[in-house]
Amino acid sequence: MNLFAKYFPNAVTMKSDFVQATGETLYMTFFTAVVAGIVGMAIGIGLIVTQPGGILENRVVYNILDKLVNLCRSIPFVILLAVIAPLTRIIVGTAIGTTAAIVPLVIGSAPFYARQIQNALAEVDRGVIEAAESVGSGPIAIIFRVYLREGLPDIIRSSVLTLISLIDLTAMAGAIGGGGLGNLAINVGYSRFESDVTFLAMLIILVIVFAIQLIGDLWARKVDHN
Repeated sequence: MNLFAKYFPNAVTMKSDFVQATGETLYMTFFTAVVAGIVGMAIGIGLIVTQPGGILENRVVYNILDKLVNLCRSIPFVILLAVIAPLTRIIVGTAIGTTAAIVPLVIGSAPFYARQIQNALAEVDRGVIEAAESVGSGPIAIIFRVYLREGLPDIIRSSVLTLISLIDLTAMAGAIGGGGLGNLAINVGYSRFESDVTFLAMLIILVIVFAIQLIGDLWARKVDHN
């Protein structure tokens, strides 16, 4: 503790602030991951099955989903935060705070995850899909028994990548009023020239990222059929 106090003199007096900020970051990450995961998975599956040559080929639906994903991914997140502030106020009643940050976080991360899911499912062996079709499997069965089952390792890796990207977005959202470690690092550490606060916030974020990466890699290797 003496060593900690020596190198983090300002942070040592802010234990409760760091605990709260870490909780807020995990709160934003968890709920955004759930909502964006469901939305992104649905869009990603929609893209893969309606694309040219897909099991439910539909150029109109595919083009709409594809352009929507590209549009949302093209908007810088910091600008997205400001643009959808009115929508955020309608949904949660305010554009500032941890809960309010979840709205732009979902809109910012769901399209990214959708594209990752599309790329992951595109790696599924076409021969397996054709074999399932030849025995009379319908689209729903193919999606769950072929695409999601065979593509599970890549889906897990894509999910890990998205979660890590999401933590980066939570830090950015926190820096402009969303709370969490980003808010602590910028609005407290950087603004007050308390570099130890910023550095400790960064270390905590790195620990969270490394933990997600480690768990994801272990899980992906466990379910990989190859």
